[in-house]
Amino acid sequence: MQVIKIGGNQLDDGAFLRAFAVAVRRLVETVRPPVIVHGGGKTIAHLQERLGLAVQKVDGLRVTDGDSRDVVEMVLSGLSNKRLTAALVAQEVEAMGLSGVDRGLLRCRRMVHPDVDLGFVGEIAQVRGDLLQGLVAQGIVPVLSPISLGPDGESYNVNADQVAAAVAVELAADQLDFVSDVPGVLVDGAVVPTLTPEEAERLITEGVIAGGMAVKVHAALAAVARGVARVRIVNLAGLPSGGSSVVAVERRDAVEVVG
Repeated sequence: MQVIKIGGNQLDDGAFLRAFAVAVRRLVETVRPPVIVHGGGKTIAHLQERLGLAVQKVDGLRVTDGDSRDVVEMVLSGLSNKRLTAALVAQEVEAMGLSGVDRGLLRCRRMVHPDVDLGFVGEIAQVRGDLLQGLVAQGIVPVLSPISLGPDGESYNVNADQVAAAVAVELAADQLDFVSDVPGVLVDGAVVPTLTPEEAERLITEGVIAGGMAVKVHAALAAVARGVARVRIVNLAGLPSGGSSVVAVERRDAVEVVG
């Protein structure tokens, strides 16, 4: 099983989106249907600003009050999800757009931050892997919005990187790819081929890894620690499996960050 996470910023780039859809079609034809998790990126912030809602992020997480939650859900489970699904279907991929709310696919609890009330921000408590496995077994590519269902029946905004990691763990995926617009974690302009937890924490403390990339690296390391066989942070060129730049991770305490 393969899980791919694509960022919302990439979904705003039509050329990138078409190229991604072609890459997924090739995966379906030559390997297997992946499970795709996506974010919402700048579209969420732009709509918040147009509606006069404050945009605030803490440690790479979007502070989400009730009104902002509605915007996030509209973008993630609506516009972004259907934009990506449409691009895949246009490439003859049997793609199905879903949110974590559908059939309780993703259940979460409210996330508690030591300094800030994040509002309707959650962290994954349960993934219904049986539903995703059933779709993949039929040759269907699930396209999953990270909006999740809380214990109070409310929808919660959950970071898409963390959702992708949780889905990969539940599915016992042999590969999890975080697709970004950069080839990996860059230090002094060069990609770091492998990061251990200690190295990652040092780079985060030093501010070399920050914001959304720090969230991504933490999610990747958590997935590896919980048994996912391979985790990579890649750009679109690094997505195809079997490329010469891909180095198999044999230790459970490291994550690939190569393109």
